[in-house]
Amino acid sequence: MFARAFAFALMACFGSGCIATPGTGRSSPEHADRTAELQAVFGQPSQAGFGSAVFAERVERPQDLEAAAKRCYRHFLGKQWAETGESVWMAPWQRVYARPPGLRADIVAELRGIRNPAARSSISVLLEGHDTPDAAQHALSTVYDDAGMEIVQVYTLGDGAALSGVLIAGRTRNGASTLLIFLMD
Repeated sequence: MFARAFAFALMACFGSGCIATPGTGRSSPEHADRTAELQAVFGQPSQAGFGSAVFAERVERPQDLEAAAKRCYRHFLGKQWAETGESVWMAPWQRVYARPPGLRADIVAELRGIRNPAARSSISVLLEGHDTPDAAQHALSTVYDDAGMEIVQVYTLGDGAALSGVLIAGRTRNGASTLLIFLMD
């Protein structure tokens, strides 16, 4: 099951507003490298609608991060969004975590600490079910534990039936944002 969940499609998403190339805008070269490492582990932006993909997007205002997350989620689902309907795909959408200001960043511990039942199984597979769990956790840490990461939020997603997952959205102080979508059955 997990191997299927990590089937990666390498389709770009320029038309949706999601940026396929890490480091677009004022992102630092280091952030771009970290995002590229996360993409190497979890996949490039795609419209696969299943598995995982990492999007890099410029988000000017902190309050717009959730809108960017929804935009990338919609793009990731591709034609399934229209075929099944927005109301189905957005029904499970819920922010289940926001990193408190001043908290010492440790994305792996933060994810493990999420108690929302809808998110727990997806997080477990995301962290432990990968072919190389240590590499997966390291890649998550390099992006989301970076000192420049200003906001980290986690959302539940899925179709309310067979598919469930999480979206991890992070934004640096200069607006460079990295969004990881993980959706499985």
